[in-house]
Amino acid sequence: MRIIRREHTEIVEPAEDARAGSRRGELRIYLGAAPGVGKTFAMLGEARRRLERGTDVVVGFVETYERPLTADALAGLEVLPRRTVAHRGHERTELDTDAVLARAPEVVVVDELAHTNAPGSRYGKRWQDVTRLLEAGIDVISTVNVQHLQSMNDVVERITGVRELETIPDEAVRAAGQIELVDITPEALRRRLAHGNVYPAARVDAALASYFRPGNLTALRELALLWVADQVDVALQRYRAEQRITDTWEARERVVVSVTGGPESETLIRRASRIAARAGAELLVLHVLRGDGLSGSGAVPDWPASLTRCRRLADELGATFHTVVGDDVRHALLDFARGVNATQLVLGTSRRSRLARLFDEGIGAAVVQDSGPIDVHMVTHEQAGGRRRRRFVRSELAPSRLSLGWLLAVLFPAVVTGIGVLLRAELDFSTAVVGYFLASVVVALVGGLGPALLTSLLSALLLNFFFTQPYYTFTVDAQSDVITLIAMVVVALLVSVVVDLAARRAVQASRARTEAALLATYARTVLSDPRPLERLLEKVRENFGLKSVALLEKRDGRWHRIAHAGVTPCAEPDEADADVPVTADVHLTMSGRALPASDRRALETAAGQALLVLRQQRLAQATAKAERKAEATELRTALLSAVGHDLRTPLTSIKAAAGSLRAQDIELSMEDTEELLETIEQSADRLAGLVDNLLDSSRLATGAVKPLLRPVGYEEVVAHALSNVDGTESVAVEIDDSLPVVLADPGLLERVVANVVDNALRHGRSARPIAVRASAHSGQVELRVVDYGRGLAKGRAESAFAPFQRLGDRGGTPGVGLGLSVAKGFTEAMGGTISAEDTPGGGLTVVISLPARYRAGGKVS
Repeated sequence: MRIIRREHTEIVEPAEDARAGSRRGELRIYLGAAPGVGKTFAMLGEARRRLERGTDVVVGFVETYERPLTADALAGLEVLPRRTVAHRGHERTELDTDAVLARAPEVVVVDELAHTNAPGSRYGKRWQDVTRLLEAGIDVISTVNVQHLQSMNDVVERITGVRELETIPDEAVRAAGQIELVDITPEALRRRLAHGNVYPAARVDAALASYFRPGNLTALRELALLWVADQVDVALQRYRAEQRITDTWEARERVVVSVTGGPESETLIRRASRIAARAGAELLVLHVLRGDGLSGSGAVPDWPASLTRCRRLADELGATFHTVVGDDVRHALLDFARGVNATQLVLGTSRRSRLARLFDEGIGAAVVQDSGPIDVHMVTHEQAGGRRRRRFVRSELAPSRLSLGWLLAVLFPAVVTGIGVLLRAELDFSTAVVGYFLASVVVALVGGLGPALLTSLLSALLLNFFFTQPYYTFTVDAQSDVITLIAMVVVALLVSVVVDLAARRAVQASRARTEAALLATYARTVLSDPRPLERLLEKVRENFGLKSVALLEKRDGRWHRIAHAGVTPCAEPDEADADVPVTADVHLTMSGRALPASDRRALETAAGQALLVLRQQRLAQATAKAERKAEATELRTALLSAVGHDLRTPLTSIKAAAGSLRAQDIELSMEDTEELLETIEQSADRLAGLVDNLLDSSRLATGAVKPLLRPVGYEEVVAHALSNVDGTESVAVEIDDSLPVVLADPGLLERVVANVVDNALRHGRSARPIAVRASAHSGQVELRVVDYGRGLAKGRAESAFAPFQRLGDRGGTPGVGLGLSVAKGFTEAMGGTISAEDTPGGGLTVVISLPARYRAGGKVS
């Protein structure tokens, strides 16, 4: 035992060996999607509730980050002093684990579980300190963000562009007895950030523009929800395993589809996907592999390639693919379904014939009987019930091998007969039988079915004539001799069938590899070549050794050549040596030689790809033409509207003021004269601005804008821009002189800022002044023009940059709607970006982003 004296009070702490026998503390974690969602506040709320119930609660470490609400939540809780660690001339405060152990509370609050301790600390990570407290029997309440989880670190980096250096193993979080998700919508979090409840005001704009973008927050929120859902599922599976529960609990819909690798497999997966989609269920694709390495479906010749296609299809449909090994397919399937707590099974109807099902009902019927609460869907397909039967095909052996087989079919029986006759005194009947058997097997292995049958017949006749009593006749006395002759024929037949089947499989595999290579080449051509149709036809011509290949289309009763490769292409399908109809009016024609039927499948695929390319090209042309017409019509209408109203208004004002000045019958005072002259000047300025925007828009459309880029500071540009804009007294500029400069054309950038500020003054007026702020982030310097007006309707922010757009106006605001369009064109010409987003709390924020430039010492490069 150790005795620690504090404030004249003796506290007795049990020794570590005594604590080892006590219970382990319980860890409770509040998980959030991002900083500011309210994890620490929720954690302190739980601490206060436990304190009110009489639990001994202390605060070991909580970082308030100067947030008033968090500081208020700490009031009334006992806060233990922190441990100070000196590192490289700086002092940092960390959780004092020894102090917590000495205090020995029932519950301790420790914030930021993934925090990295200062060098020199006992443990490198705070979660390791927490583990020590748990081992001492102290309950711990802590917090963690989803980006700190080790398994989510790279995903979060791809989403936000920020690499999180402080991580925690997922196992350390999963070990918690309770994990509570603190959730908040992205819009509410951005409002909380804008109100200064998360970060200081100086960091708000940069945070809103980078990490706290709405898309980032939505993705992080989904990651957090999915991670917590997975932990709930894991906990359920663990409980079922511990309690030995095998019955299906329909807590979550899961659909399992069993595939064999047969031709119906893809049909089953698509059907199961539709079933899962309607039920909002998770889809799992299962293949049962027998223990001997064969497909659980039985005789499926090309199941490896088919399974590869099934895996690809499962990925495309968002399903997961699983392979289990089991000699009993039915038991393996049901064990897997129960293990994943599946609620529905999708199976294909049996491919066995009715006669075969009389002796074995099949896997589907057996699964239905034993499935229990799992619903089973039986899906029909073309191969069901043995509707497709294999046809006998000719031998695929090489001609030279066949010739040798026929020769040996005659030679071997003669040789065996000659040897047997010469050595009849030394050899008995069984030796002759073995010789003829050997001859039949060798000939079957060499020449296949035909020569093997000839060998077996000759052997049977010769054996009967020379070695079966009575000799030199074709009669058989003994029944055993008859069986021997029949067995000889059967053995030769079986061996030859196996040889022919192996040869066919080898040829089919070779042909399949060739077809796959050809189809892959065609697909790459269609996807990557700038002239895909002509190049595809050229590939077909080269691969099949043709003189020409042409794609023909029938229009108005006549055939038209769309594209071709090679010389003297066909003008009509009747002229072709090979014709593959794609549709009734589109044919792929080939000349040069007749092609075998075995090549037709690859040619049909190539023809289909050619038709797809043709339709895509025509669709792209039609779309481009329609877009050009729509843009021209929209531009013409908008321009006429602008000229008819916005250009006429200042001209009318100038004419009216000039007419009043020239009127002889009206005596004007000096004040009236000055006012009329000012009206003429203002109207002329407005007219000049409108004309400038029209000219700038025309220059952008023709590509005549050539920016002269050089380093320039935002503060200088904004000052010049605001001097040329009226009403800037309601604009608040907040730009730090220490920000890096940007690479831009000063004149064009000044026009961009002036147009954006002018737009904010026209459409975003409110009680709050318009703010112009700048911040640096990820190699970019962003200028944000923030107004607090009525903003835009949801989803229409980007349309604000289209020409002649005055979104939300009703005619009371002057301008032709070209200001933001010109600003966008100039910004992009300088290599930057401009975007619009909602201002938290209401309004519109326009963000101008340009590349930052540095050199040694922070000076302009």
